[in-house]
Amino acid sequence: MTAPLRIDVDRSSPVPLYHQVAEAIEGAITDGRLPAGSLLENEIALAGRLGISRPTARQAMASLVDRGLLVRRRGVGTQVAPEHVRRPVGLTSLHDDLVAAGRRPTTRLLEFAAVAASAEQARELEVVPGTAIVTLRRLRLADGEPIAVMANLLRAEIAPTERELEEHGLYESLRRRGVEPSLARQRIGARLAKPAEARLLAESGRTPLLTIDRIAYDPAGAVIEVGHHFYRASRYGYETTLFAR
Repeated sequence: MTAPLRIDVDRSSPVPLYHQVAEAIEGAITDGRLPAGSLLENEIALAGRLGISRPTARQAMASLVDRGLLVRRRGVGTQVAPEHVRRPVGLTSLHDDLVAAGRRPTTRLLEFAAVAASAEQARELEVVPGTAIVTLRRLRLADGEPIAVMANLLRAEIAPTERELEEHGLYESLRRRGVEPSLARQRIGARLAKPAEARLLAESGRTPLLTIDRIAYDPAGAVIEVGHHFYRASRYGYETTLFAR
């Protein structure tokens, strides 16, 4: 177990005690004093050491669990969660964003099939039914840990090879073929994982998933790819900057 973190609580402050404790732990996680996997003392020990009530200690820990900074593991205790992937909102690939964040991305190709577009697939790609297309599904890992499952539709004439997709991100592979994504429509949602999806992502039970549906276009307005992706909500999030009007 990691040595107990020094936490100073100010009982004269208007800031609630649980929030002071949570902020101190969050600060230690952010600056590296509590790296991923660090085991924290239990709520009883924390309350006794700081001279606060058990409900206050429980509320502090629960607030950090709810935000994905801590995880509770049965038979182990409360630990600092693995690093969360925070991705900016932009027309980039997950592979490239992981590299930029200093993570090591790898890809496991789950499906790669050349087929004739069904009516529904043709509608999404804005082509005529029967057009030659490629359907693919990939498991993306960061530093060996599963992060996302990504399903895509592409016209066969521009689709990368299986080897390219295992070694590079989709958008990098497309650019190598002279295909440049310039615009995308994207919808972000959430749902619970199906059992098979949870197993792929090394999660247990009906874990929350972040879902992203994207259609990307080239400069002429032709659809390049259609993506239906889902991500581990415990490891992945989007960040954006908002401006006042």
